[in-house]
Amino acid sequence: QVHLVESGGGLVQPGGSLRLSCAASRGFGTLNAMGWYRQTPDNGRELVTDITSGGNTNYADSVKGRFTISRDNAKDTVYLQMSSLKPEDTGVYYCNAKVTFFGDLREYDRWGQGTQVTVSS
Repeated sequence: QVHLVESGGGLVQPGGSLRLSCAASRGFGTLNAMGWYRQTPDNGRELVTDITSGGNTNYADSVKGRFTISRDNAKDTVYLQMSSLKPEDTGVYYCNAKVTFFGDLREYDRWGQGTQVTVSS
C-alpha cells in the first residue's frame, strides 16, 4: 500500500506564499513521477505541476514562474512552494504519485486526502 499525506494548506492574502508538503509511505512500491493537482468547482481536477524521480519538472502555464516543485527522494516527500499567490489559485490541492510494484508492469495512481488553499483578502 502507498499512502500520501499532505500538509501546509491554509488561508493567505493575494501576493503571499505557502509551502505544501506531501510525504509518501510507499511500502514495497516505487515512486515514479509525483505531482500536485488543483480541484475547483469550475475546472475539476487539473494538473498544476509534476516532477519525475530524476528531477525533471512540468508546470501549468498559469503557475510558471510562481510555483516551484521539488522532491527529496530520501524522504519520499514532494514539496510545492507557491509564491505571488492569486485568488484564482484557490482550490483543494491533491498530491499524486505514480507507483509501480515489482513484477507488475502497470503504473498506479495514488492520491493524498487533499489540502485547502484559499487566497483571499
